[in-house]
Amino acid sequence: MKIVTNKRLLSKFVILTGIGFLSIGLSFSVQAQEVLTMQQAIDRMLQNNLTIKQGALNINTLAVNLVQSKAALYPTLNGSSGNSLSFGRVLNTTNYSVSTNKTLQSSGSLATSVNLFGGFTLMNQIRQNKLLLEAGNSNLDKIKNDLILQVVTAYFQIVYNDDLLKASKEQLDVAVQTLTREEALMDAGNKTLADISQAKAQVATAELNVTNAQNSLTISYLTLSQLMEMRSDTANYVVVAPTLQEIVMAQKNYSINDVYNSSLEIFPDIKLAKLNTQAAKKAIDVAKGGYSPVISLNGGLGSYYSYIFNSPIPNLAFSRQVSNAFNQYVGLNLSIPIFNGLTTRSNVKRAKITYEDNKIQEQLAKNNLNKVIAQAIADLRAADSRYKSNENTFNAQKDAFNVIEQRYNVGLVNSLDYNTARTNRNKAETDFIQAKYDLLFRSKVIDYYLGKQITF
Repeated sequence: MKIVTNKRLLSKFVILTGIGFLSIGLSFSVQAQEVLTMQQAIDRMLQNNLTIKQGALNINTLAVNLVQSKAALYPTLNGSSGNSLSFGRVLNTTNYSVSTNKTLQSSGSLATSVNLFGGFTLMNQIRQNKLLLEAGNSNLDKIKNDLILQVVTAYFQIVYNDDLLKASKEQLDVAVQTLTREEALMDAGNKTLADISQAKAQVATAELNVTNAQNSLTISYLTLSQLMEMRSDTANYVVVAPTLQEIVMAQKNYSINDVYNSSLEIFPDIKLAKLNTQAAKKAIDVAKGGYSPVISLNGGLGSYYSYIFNSPIPNLAFSRQVSNAFNQYVGLNLSIPIFNGLTTRSNVKRAKITYEDNKIQEQLAKNNLNKVIAQAIADLRAADSRYKSNENTFNAQKDAFNVIEQRYNVGLVNSLDYNTARTNRNKAETDFIQAKYDLLFRSKVIDYYLGKQITF
């Protein structure tokens, strides 16, 4: 019997020694890890996320469109020149005689045009592009806002899984200690093989819980790293857990109308919907410009030069020909749309339809915001109730288990009742951890809709 006990002790010593060295190694690893707060995670995501960079490029395109629409108000200026070599009958510009010969001709001109009136189409296009640029900025804010909420969700998932892993390890320690005690009692003849088997099953279940918790923690770290555009093989950081003060601060009462009215002024989804509606309305004015006459002022100048090969009459000098042929013109053009296949009418109708659709989308955005805020506040209240209930349950189960454990140690409770009490205590702890972080997350969601900085 002593030999068996010594072998078990030796085996446990080897295991504990290995765990000790592993713990030392992990401690050095943790020291080398970066400590990442929630705000730092958000900042890193905002800096690295590729979706945000795509949104920024879209804004650059909209800015170019605005500059181009403003530049359309300026006069155009274009120059041209041409050279040709002709064969056959040609007019000699010196004496205006006609002969058959080879002739080189060159010409050049400079022309300008300015739009004086076109139904205010250009001005309305500028106004529309300004609204579209503002909408682009709001869309970028919306992208950032949505990603921030994803980062907060992933961050809380890490904190929750980390606490769950710690609790699972503690539960494994208890299970191992119980197995050790059961084996010692069996050696003394006070326990049966069935008791040992049950204790081993408890250890196996606890080990599985640790493995599952570790896998969940790894996946949640991977999710956050992907949001921050960090390679998973180079990411080496740990997150900061919230304090007890954060839990106390999360237990607040909010009014749906107060949160909705505050969010209505700052939430980028609503601002984006409003700007899209305004831009669609301005597009109607742009389309209506096609009904108006277009008045433009044109002007230009030009000259030409010709050289006749083997001409019996000497060709005039280049400078004299250019001077003699120099001409200028100024013109005022009026274009009146009479019938263009109902193109303008169709454009106006389509613009009006788009405007009505954007008005509906704006109202849908407001309605959806009201719904999600009402749901978020209801979720916060429910989370607060669950937190209090689970806290009471955990404390009660913990006290009950302590009593059962004391009685079990002196042989007044059998192993089945002991394991049942421990299972109830472990489940209550897991539920309490989940309720705690669910309460904190629901509180941060309200801060998200209020436009507050999400951190702890």
